[in-house]
Amino acid sequence: MEQRDQWATKIGLILAMAGNAVGLGNFVRFPTQVAQNGGGAFMVPYFVALFFLGIPVMWIEWVAGRYGGKYGHGTLGPTYYLMARESLKPRSALWLGVISGMLAFSLTVLLNSYYLHLIGWSAAYSWFSITGAYFGQNTGDFFSNYLSNHGEVFLFWGITVILLSIAVGQGVSKGIERWVKVMMPLLYIFAIIMVGYIFVLGSPIDPNWSTIDGFKFIWSPNWSYLGDHLWDVMLAATGQIFFTLSLGMGIIQNYASYLGPKDDVALSGLATVSLNEFAEVVLGGSIAIPLATAYAPKIVPADVLAKGKSEALAWIGQKFGLGFSYTSLPNVFVSMGDAGKLFGAMWFLLLWFAGFTSAIAMYNYLVALLEEDLNIKRSIGTWIVFLIYFIMGLPVVYISGYMDQVDAWVSFQLTLLALFDIIVAVYLFKPDNFWKELHEGAWMEVPGWYKPIILYIAPILLLLPLVGTFKSFISGRIGIAPWTAIIVMWIIGFIESYYSIKRKYAEELEKNEVIVKV
Repeated sequence: MEQRDQWATKIGLILAMAGNAVGLGNFVRFPTQVAQNGGGAFMVPYFVALFFLGIPVMWIEWVAGRYGGKYGHGTLGPTYYLMARESLKPRSALWLGVISGMLAFSLTVLLNSYYLHLIGWSAAYSWFSITGAYFGQNTGDFFSNYLSNHGEVFLFWGITVILLSIAVGQGVSKGIERWVKVMMPLLYIFAIIMVGYIFVLGSPIDPNWSTIDGFKFIWSPNWSYLGDHLWDVMLAATGQIFFTLSLGMGIIQNYASYLGPKDDVALSGLATVSLNEFAEVVLGGSIAIPLATAYAPKIVPADVLAKGKSEALAWIGQKFGLGFSYTSLPNVFVSMGDAGKLFGAMWFLLLWFAGFTSAIAMYNYLVALLEEDLNIKRSIGTWIVFLIYFIMGLPVVYISGYMDQVDAWVSFQLTLLALFDIIVAVYLFKPDNFWKELHEGAWMEVPGWYKPIILYIAPILLLLPLVGTFKSFISGRIGIAPWTAIIVMWIIGFIESYYSIKRKYAEELEKNEVIVKV
C-alpha cells in the first residue's frame, strides 16, 4: 500500500483539527444563537448538548477517520463501507458506503458554495475597515452596494480561494499544517486582544450601557425564558454544537485518516473540542454581544431605547445574524474613531482566519477524493476543486435567496450524516470494536460510563436537531435552482462513491465475502 501523507507534529494535528472546528460559527453564529435564544437560557442546554452529543460524535468521527486511514482512505465512502462490513455482507455494506460518500461530497460542495463567499466578505471588510471605506457612510447601504458590486465580491473571493488552493496543493504536512500553525495562533491572539479591550471598555457612550450588561445577558441563567421556550432553545443549542465542532461533514474523518494506526484519538479529540470551546464560549461570546451592548445607544433606535434595557437587548437579539457583523458592528467601529479602523480590521481578519482554517479542511476533503479515489494528482485536483467552487458559487452571487435556501438543506444534511456516523461507525462496526479502536494508542482512558452515553443518549439527543431541522427544511420553500444543485451533487457523489468502492474492492464484492483486512 502506498504511503500516505501524515501530520508531521502533534501540535500541527491539534491546530489543524481546531482550525477545522473554529470557524465563522464561533464568532458570528454562536453570538447570534445566544442573543436570539434568551442569553443565559441558551447556555444550559448548550453545555448539555456538548457533553452528551458533541464529544461522543467527535470521538466517533476521529475513530472512523483513523480506521479508514489504515486502508489508505481519507473519504467517507470507502471508510464506511469497511466499517459496515463488520456486520453486513460486502454487497450490503456497499450501499451504506455509497450513501455516506454521496452525502459527504454533496454537503462539502454545497456548503462551500456560499461559505467561501462569506469568508471573502470578511477579507473585503478587513480592507474596508483599515482604509475607513465605510466610515461616514450608512453601513447598511454600504454593505448592499458591496454585494451588488460583483467584480469586487469575486475579487476578494478569488484571493481567498487561490490562497486555499496553494495551501492544499502543498499537501498535509508541508501545506495545511504549516498554514494553520501560523493562522491559528494569530486568530487566538487577535481575539484575546479584542476581549481584553472590551473588558476595560466600560461605558463608552452612556453610563447606563456597559460591556458588563452584555456579559450579564450571556451568563445569567434565564430559567423562565428556558421554561417557556425549552424546545426551541434545545434545538438551537444542539444545532450550534454540530456547526461549531464541524460534525457530520466527513472532514474530521479526513484529517484523522492522516494519523498513524497507533496515534492517539481519545485525548486529541478532547483537546480539539477544548480549543474550539475556548474560541467560541470564552472569546466568541466576549466580543460581539458585549460590544453591541456597550454601543447600544449608537445602534438601537431611540424609540426602542426609551422602552428600557430589556427591550433594547431583545431588539439587539432580533437583529443579530450574519448581516449584523457587516452593518451594525461597523457602526460600533466608526464610533471608536481612528481606533475603530484598527479594531474593525482585526475583527474581520479574525473572521477571515477562522473561515479560512475551516475551509481548508473541506477543500482538502474534495482534493483527497480526487487523489485517492480517482487517481488524479493533487496538483491537478486542487484546481479542479477551484473550478467546482467557482461554478457552484455563481448562483450565490446572482440568485437572490439562493444562499439561505441551500443553507436550510445543509443544516438538515449535517445531522443526517451524523446519524450515519452513529449507525455505521458504532453499531455496524460493533460497539466493542469501536471502544477498542477509541483506546488504541490512547493517551487517556475514556471513563466506562461514557460508553452508554455514546450508545444510547447521543443518538436520542441527535433526534432533536434531526427532527427540528427537517421541520424547518420542509416548512421553507426551496426553489428550482437550489434543488437542481442538490440533486446534481447527489448524482455526482453517488457515482463517485460507487466507483471508488467497486474499483478497490471488486473481488470481495463479487464473492460477497471479506478479503482485504488490515
